[in-house]
Amino acid sequence: LTAEGKGSVEVTLYDAAVRVKKGPHATGREEESLLTETITISEEEKTVVSGCISVDAPKLWSAEEPWLYVAKFVVKDENGSVVEVISQDIGFRRFELIDGIMCLNGKRIVFKGVDRHEFSSVTGRVPNREEIIKDIVTMKQNNINAIRTSHYPDDSLLYELCDIYGIYLIAENNLESHGAWEASERTKNPDFLVPNDNKTWLMMMLDRVNSCYQRDKNHASILIWSCGNESYGGSVIYEMTKKFHELDPHRLVHYESIFHDRRYNDTSDMESQMYTSVEGIKKFLAEHPQKPFICCEYTHAMGNSCGGMHKYTDLTDTEPRYQGGFIWDYIDQSIYKKDRYGKWFLAYGGDFDDRPNDGNFSGNGICYGGDRNPSPKMQEVKFNYQNISVVFDDRSFTVKNKNLFVNTNSFDAFVILQKNGEEVYRVKTSYEVAPLSEKTFDVPEVICEIMDAPVIREVPEYAVTVSFCLNEDTLWAKNGHEVAFGQQVFKKEVSAYQCSLPIELVEGINNVGVKGENFTAIFSRVNVGLVSYVYGGVEMLKSIPKPNFWRAPVDNDTGNLMQLRYAQWKIASMYVTTKQKDRFENTAPKIEKLDNSVRVTYTYYMPTTPASSCQLIYEVFGDGTIETTLIYDPVEGLGDMPEFGVMFKLDADYDTVQWYGLGEAETYADRKHGAKLGIYENMVADNMAQYLAPQECGNKCGVRYAKVMDRKKRGMMFFGDELSFSALPYTPHEIENAAHAYELPEVHYTVVRVAQAQMGVAGDDSWGARVHPEYLLDVSGRKVFTFCFRGL
Repeated sequence: LTAEGKGSVEVTLYDAAVRVKKGPHATGREEESLLTETITISEEEKTVVSGCISVDAPKLWSAEEPWLYVAKFVVKDENGSVVEVISQDIGFRRFELIDGIMCLNGKRIVFKGVDRHEFSSVTGRVPNREEIIKDIVTMKQNNINAIRTSHYPDDSLLYELCDIYGIYLIAENNLESHGAWEASERTKNPDFLVPNDNKTWLMMMLDRVNSCYQRDKNHASILIWSCGNESYGGSVIYEMTKKFHELDPHRLVHYESIFHDRRYNDTSDMESQMYTSVEGIKKFLAEHPQKPFICCEYTHAMGNSCGGMHKYTDLTDTEPRYQGGFIWDYIDQSIYKKDRYGKWFLAYGGDFDDRPNDGNFSGNGICYGGDRNPSPKMQEVKFNYQNISVVFDDRSFTVKNKNLFVNTNSFDAFVILQKNGEEVYRVKTSYEVAPLSEKTFDVPEVICEIMDAPVIREVPEYAVTVSFCLNEDTLWAKNGHEVAFGQQVFKKEVSAYQCSLPIELVEGINNVGVKGENFTAIFSRVNVGLVSYVYGGVEMLKSIPKPNFWRAPVDNDTGNLMQLRYAQWKIASMYVTTKQKDRFENTAPKIEKLDNSVRVTYTYYMPTTPASSCQLIYEVFGDGTIETTLIYDPVEGLGDMPEFGVMFKLDADYDTVQWYGLGEAETYADRKHGAKLGIYENMVADNMAQYLAPQECGNKCGVRYAKVMDRKKRGMMFFGDELSFSALPYTPHEIENAAHAYELPEVHYTVVRVAQAQMGVAGDDSWGARVHPEYLLDVSGRKVFTFCFRGL
């Protein structure tokens, strides 16, 4: 501009939708300009000019379809010379409350979100460009549609990428006097809290609000402003909300901590709470119908967690005013450090001799800190957040389209038939279900014909999967990437094992031998169990299999004092014996020669108070199969246990696992909705999830069979009716004793645990929330668990 401030601003609007396909930095064609408007600046010293451009029927922006335009601003002086050129992404959308419901472009929105700190294990508080892009891509690939920028404005690149890729934002202002409400409740005196009602802070806080707004106001991805986090309530924060509304009447304002101070309840346009149980949310909504409700933090993802997450996401389908939540949080906050031997590891609180500290409490991400790759918890997150549900009813299924704007025919649909875990048929099709509606379809006739075909031998188990996949490359995933699925298993009945091959029983003074085709088993009368199992000339056991009732505590177990409540089951697992208390002779096993098998029954006594016992029964068949049954009669006062099964130690050379069950990531009783039935394979070492502190991991639910093999495919197979199974390099006790992965011992064994069940991992929070009752082991009556194993 001239010294007198005269000149013009030429504004041109372009359709930039091409960037959604080609990437945020695509330099390809820009669509023809939609319109151009020139604003003349004629008044001297005028610093603010305004004008209006009207766009007819713009394509609306959403996370599902992030349609963007580019506004190009060309500033010229009065002689027509270009002074400055600026391009700004523009998204057209409307976010508002309609009858107490938050709506985007007129549709009820559900936030399928995460909280995200700006953090890198390499560079600390400043992640680099590649790390930020990887975060956004990973979120899109796993159906995450929203971020809360906890607890400050983030790098501007994040907001730009959210516009382009399609991620909703709660943009949080820089205010946190962390946990102030807790201090208030403890002292019963909020007067010392910051900022509360202290006007000394008012201008500073309003300046922060203005800075937050002015920097980021043009981002379509920002739907909600947030005043800050956990700073109690009071008049200063209420004034911050009023300032946001004054600056921006087209967005809502969020603030959670008025939950602890209701004097200025209008500080937040929505009810926002942290870690409230599902039942608590239902109760609150029934009593307070004035506002929509979100969980700005929920399903605390510390270590092996996120159990029961589906209860929250299911609630969004049945309670209109519950509009989703934000998982705490996205990434483990850990820093690379070298141990005393010069090896890199991911360090947490206390590893820098920092005192006091919160230990590994910041290891609460659904992605690992080091490589930012998804942890096993992400499998469940992706399923619970998917926008298309498939619900089966025998030979039909209902497709429920939860997308607000996208028809299901925008995706390729595949109907897949598996027979005993192997894919035998796949058909590509398309299902047309409008947004926010549902339709019922029949399973394709050809699949039904295959399942109904007569069989000569054993009845197979079938599984039908309906999968929705991208039908073209996008910015965040390739053609074929699965966005949603549903699966129905047509389960076959599991019968008792039978074999008619001959078998030989050889009884000695101290041992009992059983011989058959290609194997020998030795049962000790002295050393409390199965001391040898030789298959194909190779000893398969490194120690005697024992009943097991324990798991290495997960972070949530530690938070809810599980060890204190269940400690007797750890002792029982470690010191189970065939000797009764105060008696030094073993209880002799019971030996039975049956028609086609030999049955050996051990009674084990456990050092619990009150005293308890269990039976471990081996029935040996002529082909080397050993049917194993664990029986426990509950004792009043002991209660349930973390696990009910048997633990084996094999040689570490058996380092590969193939299983037919749920996968591919680890699964638990309360975290298996995102798994599919199938045949999977991985290395034993890979089942050790990289949680910051070693803990229970690698479990597999619904296992029909599992093979633990060496490179020559020799080893052991375990099979039964929907087993809980794990194969790890360590025992639960070794894992429990290590605070870091480098503290684990050298690997000498492959430790196999075959269980009827293991309790869930919980996750409503990590400081007291227990496993939901339905995911505990039932000890209301006799527990009987049967499975089989044999050599390969």
